[in-house]
Amino acid sequence: MKKQTTLRLVLALAVGLALPFLPSLLTRGVGPDADLSSRLGLAGGVSAGTFAILFIAGILTSLTPCVYPLIPITVSVFGARKAEHRARSMALSATYVMGIAAMYSALGLFAALSGKAFGTALSSPWVVTLLAVFLAALAASMFGAFELNVPPALQARLQGVKGAGFASAFGMGCVAGIVAAPCTGPVLAGVLAFVATKRSAVLGFWMLFTYAVGVGVLFFVIGATSLRLPRSGAWMNTVKSVLGVLLVAAAIGLVLPLFPQPGALSISPRMTAVVAGVLAFAAIAAGALALSFHGPLQEKLLKSGTLVVLLFAVALRFGWLGMPTSVTPQGTQPVAISWLHDEKAALERSHATGKPILIDFSATWCAACKELDLHTWIDPKVKQVVVDQYVPLRIDATDETDENTRLEQKYGVQGLPTVLMIACKDPAPAACSVPQDGPGRVTGFLAPPEMLERLRRVAE
Repeated sequence: MKKQTTLRLVLALAVGLALPFLPSLLTRGVGPDADLSSRLGLAGGVSAGTFAILFIAGILTSLTPCVYPLIPITVSVFGARKAEHRARSMALSATYVMGIAAMYSALGLFAALSGKAFGTALSSPWVVTLLAVFLAALAASMFGAFELNVPPALQARLQGVKGAGFASAFGMGCVAGIVAAPCTGPVLAGVLAFVATKRSAVLGFWMLFTYAVGVGVLFFVIGATSLRLPRSGAWMNTVKSVLGVLLVAAAIGLVLPLFPQPGALSISPRMTAVVAGVLAFAAIAAGALALSFHGPLQEKLLKSGTLVVLLFAVALRFGWLGMPTSVTPQGTQPVAISWLHDEKAALERSHATGKPILIDFSATWCAACKELDLHTWIDPKVKQVVVDQYVPLRIDATDETDENTRLEQKYGVQGLPTVLMIACKDPAPAACSVPQDGPGRVTGFLAPPEMLERLRRVAE
């Protein structure tokens, strides 16, 4: 009991210290150079932090009751622990993990390639609400409200893939995600929904590949070494509760654009981070993740209350309840970006003034587009640079019109949001080359400091 309490306090302290820094970590570019994320096709709201969380989510999924007890059995079936040489054990284990990655990456590609129709459907508030309810229901399954199970007949057929060797290891990896669907399915569904809205095949592949590698880490470690797994226990409920909280947060983030923008909070950004961290620590220490909904009524009520406090802390830190008050220097007046909505008029003004043109492709169903409006385009420094040094043009790509299709093809738009900064060196339209890479192309959400740095680089 004392050991469980200590572990709970350690987890609470870790989350309490990490939450204040989480928003900035999730918007930090991939690699030391911001342009690297563009070259990899992973820019914007999808960042190094996003991929780290996907990898950790995969590891957490492998610790759930649907997967964890099967790891040593599965590894022994495809022969990794029985191999004569350590190199063969490692190769068999890696082949199994690649089977998992192949299955999930294929799902990511399918979700991305079919994402245009999905994204168009998300322009309907009803569809968004239904998807959010679906994610919330999946979260409830993680909290133990009900169990998701693969039909017994299908599970028996999938488990028929047996035998030692590389082909069997790869085949078992391919079907592993389906067999473990009761625990992998909820997380996978949330990731696939996000990938579909981004409409990027490269992004879909690498996001699901990263998650799959996380799921397969323990399989590789156990198959390639002589280590033994710790005994299953109540700690698995904590893992499922963590995944449940992530799914609830995803559902809330999905429906937020449907509601009016909240007003500014009367506390500073630093105080907001501190309060969120303290609340998260208190909620987890009191049992938000460790308690169970299968216990007595008092335990159920305590878990419910602490979960609400934990989600409140997340909402506070991510600005869902309103943005904290920023100190505005005395003597300055707030500026506003006056977006143009006609490409021809924007090009004419750019040629007449000599200013580069800033094009923002967005849509009403695009959650990351809303994040740009809520966090980046309202930043005083960003607004000032855009107003002073750019001709701003916004393209509403909510509807699939002929004009929108023409503009998306002309400017190479693969997903939303896409922000282009085009410096025209000559009045001739042909001289306005569309950036395919580098600081002039942003795909996804970008935090104010990084957007400001790119704006200044292109303008110079």
